[in-house]
Amino acid sequence: MMSTTKLQRRPHWLKVDLSGKGHFYNVKELIAQQHLNTVCQSARCPNIGECWARRTATFMILGDTCTRNCRFCAISHGVVEAVDDEEPLRVAHAVYELHLEYAVITSVTRDDLPDGGAAQFAETIQAIKKVSPACRVEVLIPDFAGSASALKIVLDAGPDVLNHNIETVPDLYPRVRPQARYERSLELLDRARGQGARTKSGLMVGLGETFEQVVATLQDLRKIDCQILTIGQYLQPSRHHLAVERFVPPQEFAEYKRIGLKMGFVHVESAPLVRSSYHADRQAPTTEP
Repeated sequence: MMSTTKLQRRPHWLKVDLSGKGHFYNVKELIAQQHLNTVCQSARCPNIGECWARRTATFMILGDTCTRNCRFCAISHGVVEAVDDEEPLRVAHAVYELHLEYAVITSVTRDDLPDGGAAQFAETIQAIKKVSPACRVEVLIPDFAGSASALKIVLDAGPDVLNHNIETVPDLYPRVRPQARYERSLELLDRARGQGARTKSGLMVGLGETFEQVVATLQDLRKIDCQILTIGQYLQPSRHHLAVERFVPPQEFAEYKRIGLKMGFVHVESAPLVRSSYHADRQAPTTEP
């Protein structure tokens, strides 16, 4: 049974260098100047040092407070902010200043908005494409409460990759993602692929799932022709979140990658510290989906 408990000591393969190297402080300063949020900070990503040093960041639009309360996520929940109409332009400016060739845009879940925030995604994509035409844009979207029209708003803006994380195996949804539905997430990815989008999804392991359940989830994703897959270790953000049930060894991640590629995924990023947007620029082929 999953529960919250004190944080566990991590094995040696989960140790990361958090020192600010390369362009780390330049990125940090620019994000602060533009009054932007990043999932790197809000979700306490372990790769923030490496990614910011490489002048990459995952921009989080629509505020830093979520309307849902997933038990694995470090992002705060509660009273949300009003939509900032200037935010898309500020994100586009940051992408331009960082000379990005690949940008990842995500958001908190905004069930309070009629379109779930889809229009803000679309405007951000369009703003980036306007000032940085060569930049490819990946969006990591929420489920929009199953709204086909909201998804279409995002797809019509022309993202290069449509990412929506399945997060975990279906049997764990009631405990891990009580306000989400496994079938609804699969349906969103299926609908996006049906409209010609290059699709991507990811999940965490170490929450109590079995090896067989993970493989079955990969099969479900391949049935809807999901093309890019990420798998990483769940890390407990605080003692108030779900505890880690198991630290999955690197060899098991390698096996998931082998199985995923054999199933037909175009790219599989599978390792303990992998996160959805980690090395995203290296995952997406430049050819047509």
